[in-house]
Amino acid sequence: MPWLQLKFDSTPEQAERISELLTELGAAAVTFEDGADQPLFEPDPGETKLWNRPRIVGLFDAAGDMPAVIKALKSALGPAAPEFQINPVEEKDWARAWMDNFKPIRCGDNLWICPSWHTPDDPLAVNVMLDPGLAFGTGTHPTTALCLEWLDAHPPQGLEVIDYGCGSGILAIAAALLGAAGVEAVDHDPQAILATRDNAAKNGVSDKIEAIPPSRFQDKAVDLVLANILANPLLELAPRFAKLVKAGGRIVLSGILAEQADQIMARYSSWFELEAPAQREQWLRIDGRRR
Repeated sequence: MPWLQLKFDSTPEQAERISELLTELGAAAVTFEDGADQPLFEPDPGETKLWNRPRIVGLFDAAGDMPAVIKALKSALGPAAPEFQINPVEEKDWARAWMDNFKPIRCGDNLWICPSWHTPDDPLAVNVMLDPGLAFGTGTHPTTALCLEWLDAHPPQGLEVIDYGCGSGILAIAAALLGAAGVEAVDHDPQAILATRDNAAKNGVSDKIEAIPPSRFQDKAVDLVLANILANPLLELAPRFAKLVKAGGRIVLSGILAEQADQIMARYSSWFELEAPAQREQWLRIDGRRR
């Protein structure tokens, strides 16, 4: 086998130092896993969360000197050195494997998300041809699926739309293909801007979508705001989003955990008549109409 995976448990305090040590010892990649079945959800701004018992995984060339790596780790960790697991890793075309597992997804009655390397299952449907690249948004996550189903049920024909936190551009492109007059797609991640522009071109809607960073975004009231982000930013941005939606316009919010629903609804009910949340797994979508 060409690769070996070295795996062992650590502590949040040691994890970063050990990660750096593994890199110095020749690891081709170092990742963290949950060693204690502890869910982590949304970090506070500027915070990087780790599990209480992070599991460190280092990937090494099988031709390397693994006993020397273990010896260096035991020397660095001292008496508290954990049990080390060494497992062979099958050589595989991971990009191809990921592509093979990303299949067309139906969202509602007439909207499909189709990988750009697939032929659409239903050529007569509205097909978003997608290559997510390094940006979030393939349609497989419950938050994205909930928003796509809303768009399928409420085609924004002739409407001006903002997709705030656009990721791969999936919601912006779906809105454009469903008849939106224009979409401003906003994201702080440069990879998201590039992915949105590329995907808009693949779908023939570049003339309808402007993908920009927040620094270039100028507030203007529109008919529909889509925001599939997370609860804390949704709470902070609520007054701004309220100004961005015309009287009688709609807002669609997602990236919300079930236990965060009351807080989001209380915040947005100051400006919007809200519908009952739609739920998939532990995630919610909340939508409403501007008073």
